[in-house]
Amino acid sequence: MNLLGLDVGSTGCKAIIFDPEGKILGSGFKEYGMIYDDRGKAEQDAEEIWTIVCDVIKIALKSSGSNHIKALSASVQGDGIIAVDSSFKPLHNAILGMDYRSKGFTAECAKIFGEKELFDITGMRPHPMNSLTKLLWFKNSFPGLFSKTDKITTYSDFILRKFTGKDTESVIDNTMASRTMAYDIHHRRFSADILQKLDLDGSIFSRPAPSGTVIGTISKDLMEEFGLKGDIEVVTGGHDQTCAAIGAGIIKEGIGLISTGTAEVMSSAFNKPRLDENMFKSYYPCYIHAKDDMFFTFSLNHVGGLLFKWFRDNFAQKEIQESRSDNIDTYEYLTNKMPKRPTDIFFLPHLNGSGTPLCDLSSKGAIVGLKVSHDKYDIVRAILESLSYELKINIEAMSQADIKLEAFNSVGGGSKSSQWLQIKADILEKDITTLKNPEAACLGAAILAGFGSGIYETIKEGVDITVKKDRTFSPDPAMVEKYRYNYGIYKDLYPSLRDINNRLG
Repeated sequence: MNLLGLDVGSTGCKAIIFDPEGKILGSGFKEYGMIYDDRGKAEQDAEEIWTIVCDVIKIALKSSGSNHIKALSASVQGDGIIAVDSSFKPLHNAILGMDYRSKGFTAECAKIFGEKELFDITGMRPHPMNSLTKLLWFKNSFPGLFSKTDKITTYSDFILRKFTGKDTESVIDNTMASRTMAYDIHHRRFSADILQKLDLDGSIFSRPAPSGTVIGTISKDLMEEFGLKGDIEVVTGGHDQTCAAIGAGIIKEGIGLISTGTAEVMSSAFNKPRLDENMFKSYYPCYIHAKDDMFFTFSLNHVGGLLFKWFRDNFAQKEIQESRSDNIDTYEYLTNKMPKRPTDIFFLPHLNGSGTPLCDLSSKGAIVGLKVSHDKYDIVRAILESLSYELKINIEAMSQADIKLEAFNSVGGGSKSSQWLQIKADILEKDITTLKNPEAACLGAAILAGFGSGIYETIKEGVDITVKKDRTFSPDPAMVEKYRYNYGIYKDLYPSLRDINNRLG
């Protein structure tokens, strides 16, 4: 009766075996790379990724000591595409979400459909991240390969079809389908009008289905390879952000999820589509949640944990050595040394342009207010405060779109730092709660597998049974008052520096 949850990310794959109560029985993880160049290329060998998926499952099974699995599902990275032939063999490397070579087709889609008009149908504004623009770029760049293409898949339908075998149908979950920019979120189908105007056949995509839908069982060959017995059901999963939300209990309005890894993402779910001008101008997507009767959005700061890593690698060599000697994590070492109260310097964290709601790629980072009395630990606190100010800006922008967030759950590497979590609570003026099981994406996939296979009657039941709260960080009134004043200053940084950054090119 155990469940297998996969998380197929951008840089690594994790497999975790859970019992129905959400207890981790075994896990496996392997990293992999990307293929880059200076023209915007970002690709992966999809068959290599599939081999690694199988490897981590074997590791998880071995570490669990169990071969009794009821069902599996997968959380996957978003927006990449894989062109496959009629035998489901990849014709080209996977073109990842961060591959922006399709910028020209983004502009073409905006011209043909209108940016807001396309957003009103699909919940996605024209952007080179989206799968549809990548499809058009691939068709134009490799016409010979495109003529042999039977399906354009995402990692979602590619991985699941590999599990069920060559004679089965390929199925894409609604979360990933609704991120393609070709899917009508109102009628729950790929838009015939959009595809027709772009001279694309409707069969180019896999059949969409809700997350938590059984689409078959693991093929006999794979069962033998894994050393498993019985029929193991393969269940549609979802986009990694939506699966992490399921695994963190984000299945009702009013509560958000802060996921702090390389980037920092703040996500929320709501009962009806949000497609107004505020959502559009803030670059917030509106797509289908893994809890299929809800919709989903998120804010994005490209440099969450990445900013802290940048500081550590460039300015904390002494602290790296000292923390190793003391057998303590370098990030914890740095936060332990930073001031205990709000700083009077400000860090604009736009080292890779600004994230939502501004999405100004020409913006740049800055430190404002430095004095000779400051040291590197003041800057550490200023960095953590700046990331929390960015979250607050997005909370206010979402509120304008009638998305009201009253409290947050926290996952990811940033959720391990008590100091950082308290800063977030004080600046956001909201409770921040950590979870006993931090593997939210894998747990979310396992919950979907359990729902699809009948272990849980509803997704809510799966969440209620498996998602357990750990610690809650509440706002400190004394800190809140100071941070309200500082936040007013912080909001003026970007507009004050915008012209300078544009002049810097």
